[in-house]
Amino acid sequence: MTALARRLLAAFGALGLAASATATWVHYQLLANPDYSSFCDINATVSCKQAYLSRYGSVAGVPVAVGGVIFFTLVLLLVWAGRRDRPAADSAPGYIFALSTAGLAVVLYLGYASFFILKEVCPLCVTTYLAVIGVFIISGAANVMPMSQLPARAGRDLRVVAGRPLALVIAFLFLGGSAYAIVRFPKGQQAVAPPAAALTIDQRSEFERWWDLQPKVDVPYPKDGAKVLVVKFNDYQCPPCKQTYYAYEPILARYKPSEVKYLMKHFPLDPGCNPAVRNLLHPAACDAAAAAVMARSNGTFDKLTAWFFGHQEELSPATVRRAAKEVAGIADFDSRYAGAIQEVKAEAAEGGALGTGSTPTFFINGRRVGGMAPQHFEAAIELELKRQK
Repeated sequence: MTALARRLLAAFGALGLAASATATWVHYQLLANPDYSSFCDINATVSCKQAYLSRYGSVAGVPVAVGGVIFFTLVLLLVWAGRRDRPAADSAPGYIFALSTAGLAVVLYLGYASFFILKEVCPLCVTTYLAVIGVFIISGAANVMPMSQLPARAGRDLRVVAGRPLALVIAFLFLGGSAYAIVRFPKGQQAVAPPAAALTIDQRSEFERWWDLQPKVDVPYPKDGAKVLVVKFNDYQCPPCKQTYYAYEPILARYKPSEVKYLMKHFPLDPGCNPAVRNLLHPAACDAAAAAVMARSNGTFDKLTAWFFGHQEELSPATVRRAAKEVAGIADFDSRYAGAIQEVKAEAAEGGALGTGSTPTFFINGRRVGGMAPQHFEAAIELELKRQK
C-alpha cells in the first residue's frame, strides 16, 4: 500500500470515526435527556433526531452509530498494520476493501431509508456514508492481492498477531471495547441520572417569562374541577415518550385529582392510523395505541402502559398482541381492533388540530411544549396552580 493510499484511508477513517463518535453521543443524549436538542436538528427535513430514534437507527437495540465507531476503528487499525515494515502490509488493503464492501451495502440501505422512507437528511449520517464510500474506493484501488487469497492470508496474519505482544494487546482492547460499547449502551432505555437540582429564584423568574411565551390553544378536554389539565400526546415506541413517562409520573403522583388532571392521548408516528404524519417511524405504534384503548375499558391501562414502556425495544405487532392478552387481559384483541383504532385515529386527529407534530407533546393548561427537564415540568404545574388560586 502506497503512502498516499495510507494517508487517504487514515483521513477517511478518522473522518468517519469522528462522525460516528459524535452520532453515538447525540443518540445517547436523545435517550438520556427528554429535552435534548442536537446541533444537527436544523428543521423538519435536516435532522439527526428522527433518524436515530427511528427503527433504522438501531439494530437489536444497539445504535448504528456504535457500529460505525467499531467499523472505523478497525479500518484505522488495519491502516496502521498495513505500514510497509509490517507483515500485513500486502493484505491490509484487501481486508479493508472486504470490510468496506460490507459497510457500503449497509450505508446504501441506510441512505435509502433516510432519503426515501423517512425523507430526512441526517448530517452526521451523510458524513459517515461519504467516509465509507471513500474507504471503499481507496482500498479497492490500493489492493493488488486476489480476494480469493484473503482467507489463507487471514490465518497467517492472525498467527502473527498472536506472536506479537503489542498487536495482541491492541486486538484484545479493540474486541473488549467493542463488546463493552454494545452491552453497556442504554438500548433505548432511559439512562439513570441524579435528581435535578431545584430551580433558584432567578431561574424560576426566567422560566416564568419563557412559559408565558409558549403558544396557548383551547384544549377540548374538560378539567373536571381540576386547576391544571396536563395532556400528553404519546407514541409507545418513542424513546422520549418513555423518558418523560419515567421522569414525570412521580411528579404527577404528588398532586391530588382536584389539583391536576392528567390525560394521555395517542399520536402514533404511523400514517396508517395518524393522518397528521407522513412517514412510518414506529410500525407497532398503532397496535400499541389500540391495545391501550382496549385496556382503558378493562381497567388495565396503567398496567399495560408500564409494560409497553418497560419493554419498548421489544415492541412489534406480535409482542403488542401478546402483552394485550397476558398483561391487560384482552382476549378478543382482533374483534375489538376496528373500534379501538378508530378512537386512536380520532385522538391523533385532535392532536394534529392542536398543532402536535412530534412526540411527546404536552399541553399544560393549553400551553403547548415538548419534553422538558423534570424540574421545569414541575415548575410549569406549580406556576399554573398558583395562577388558579
